[in-house]
Amino acid sequence: MLSNSYDLGIFEQTIRSYAEGRLPVAELRGPDFPVLGEHFSPVLAVLAPVYMVWPSPDVLLIVQALLIAVSVVPLTRWAYRVLGSAAAAVVGVSYGLSWGIASAVGFDFHEVAFAVPLLACALTALANDRPRGAVLWALPLVLVKEDLGLTVAVIGVIVACRGQRRIGVSAAVLGVVATLTQMLVFMPAVASTGSYYHFSWLDGSEGGAADFVYRYTVGLITPQAKVSTLILVLAPTLFLALRSPLLWVMLPTLLWRFVSNLVTHWGTFGHYSLVLMPIVFAAFIDALSRRRSIDGSVRRYVMGSAAVSLLLLPHFPFWQMVQTETWRDDPRVAVARSLMKRIPDDAAVQASSQLVPQLTARTEVSLFGYHVSRPDPEWIMVDTWVPHHRRWPLDAVREKAALDYARAHGYETVIDREGFVLLRRSPA
Repeated sequence: MLSNSYDLGIFEQTIRSYAEGRLPVAELRGPDFPVLGEHFSPVLAVLAPVYMVWPSPDVLLIVQALLIAVSVVPLTRWAYRVLGSAAAAVVGVSYGLSWGIASAVGFDFHEVAFAVPLLACALTALANDRPRGAVLWALPLVLVKEDLGLTVAVIGVIVACRGQRRIGVSAAVLGVVATLTQMLVFMPAVASTGSYYHFSWLDGSEGGAADFVYRYTVGLITPQAKVSTLILVLAPTLFLALRSPLLWVMLPTLLWRFVSNLVTHWGTFGHYSLVLMPIVFAAFIDALSRRRSIDGSVRRYVMGSAAVSLLLLPHFPFWQMVQTETWRDDPRVAVARSLMKRIPDDAAVQASSQLVPQLTARTEVSLFGYHVSRPDPEWIMVDTWVPHHRRWPLDAVREKAALDYARAHGYETVIDREGFVLLRRSPA
């Protein structure tokens, strides 16, 4: 129970909708909230058949792990061809254990996992003079997330600059048109607000013209978190990736993140750097192959990359795998599951964030105490022992007040055990 409603619960509700033959909605974002109005990720529909057989959040986490694992293959095979087996093994392991991948895997599931193998294959093809293959691998990115059309456009520009103008320009135009159509036409038509929700993070208009200019100039490298993130992205390659034109493919993702006014976009938290990892390591392999033909210093760079990756490893989630407490069973998990069995299938529920993914497969669940949650659920289940740093959206004081309010307005306590409180709405 270390997962969260945002985002594992949201994505499971999305995929469950597809599996039930409905357009995707996420109750956690609001009653009947249309997911395609917030992010354009129809690629998630491919998980519906698997979810129909195994309706569980485990499906999402396993598929994400497989997608990332698959992305290691083309990059390592390319490194093997141009650098040899020893260097390829080190580069492949460094990529697979890189902090951007660790941060993403450590924070539930996200749709951008589908982009990782596509980018790895596209950039491998691009670097090996297969422009048509590069474009064909890149084009599905427009179905993964709305901003990735711009990534496709950059790949198209690189293809065009390498002599394949027709296919390159076509890819670039298709990428830009896809992003603009999704953000300005399709998503506003689906969204309840009638506009692209995330423009509020990017426009800077609330602070006036001065703020807008600042954010798109000096604001791209301030505050320090942005520069720190950029350094960490390039550090595993000893900054050699800067010598490869493939690194330009990172530009759209870095720009929207650093222009955004959402603080979590700037740092190393969560899934935001996941798509950067195959790009920076592809640029690294490309630069190493060029370096080998110049001065044969590949060995020093590869060993340096491994050293940096190892130094970063303890600071990111993969390090949890070597800590004994990671593998200990918390007896409270069994208590929580026994209480959840009392909640019938298809019931309307409000629950604590970390309990939500345990209920998304069989109930209509939303967050307890959140302002967008469907009101008056049949059941409420709350973990009152959640540590302060994992509490959301309510702190302990407001959570207690909300539980007291529910008990005073039609809810009875079914059971209160080891910090878990299960309430049921009293019959009228």
